[in-house]
Amino acid sequence: MSTLPHSLAEGLDFHPQSGAHAPAAESSARLAVRNLTMRYPNGHTALDGVSLGVRAGEMVVILGSNGCGKSTLMKCVVGLNRPTGGTVEVAGRDLARLSGKDLRAARLPVALISQHANLVKRRSVLANVCTGALGRHRSLATSLGRLPRSEMEPARGFLDEVGLLHLAGQRAGTLSGGQAQRVAVARALAQRPQVVLADEPVASLDPEAADEVMRLLRRLATDDGLAVVAVLHQPELATRYADRLIGMRRGKVEFDERASSVSMQRISNLYVAQS
Repeated sequence: MSTLPHSLAEGLDFHPQSGAHAPAAESSARLAVRNLTMRYPNGHTALDGVSLGVRAGEMVVILGSNGCGKSTLMKCVVGLNRPTGGTVEVAGRDLARLSGKDLRAARLPVALISQHANLVKRRSVLANVCTGALGRHRSLATSLGRLPRSEMEPARGFLDEVGLLHLAGQRAGTLSGGQAQRVAVARALAQRPQVVLADEPVASLDPEAADEVMRLLRRLATDDGLAVVAVLHQPELATRYADRLIGMRRGKVEFDERASSVSMQRISNLYVAQS
């Protein structure tokens, strides 16, 4: 993996759209979602035949109003929700058909970054990053909170990649919001994923910190070759950093196109209420 500078202020003139991909063919996608449906017992349909593919080295941003199905889609992809129909294929396995230990093993290549970093505040930054590797080290010792020593040095490398190696020994509870979210990214990298899902990763950050996190996610795709999918509520960040934009409305995909070809009017239409 490449090493990011400790200051992430570089690369502001990066325009991923200039080399943006067309919608990924399912055969070449690292993440392939096909005809995904999620219906709840009360009759509400959260997802209605959603399909998308994301390739290695590609960053895709999903846009849409609250309740359009974005977060439900992310939960189905990572296996937190079980869809009522369709498939979610990662590394050749359909996560939608698995459960228990088979699901836990199959979803290891998928790392989820949430709106809140959810760090263990009393533990060090380095220890928090190491927890990303626990899925590969299931034992009595790790169940009691001990961290595998073999993961310490790689964790330092992941902290260096997000520009925070100098804070490795600091308590996580002392970090700013932007720093905490970058540690969450490093923790996701410790999982050694093929796919990174970021569900509103900058929603609680100020503009400068949000830009830092988006630059970092962009570099995970460009430099590390990961497939990155982010749910955002900030169209300006989406158009600046994404290769492709997926617009969702009422549980369906309204568009899936190069970021450079999607107008702000089409994005605005996603947020217009329908009777």
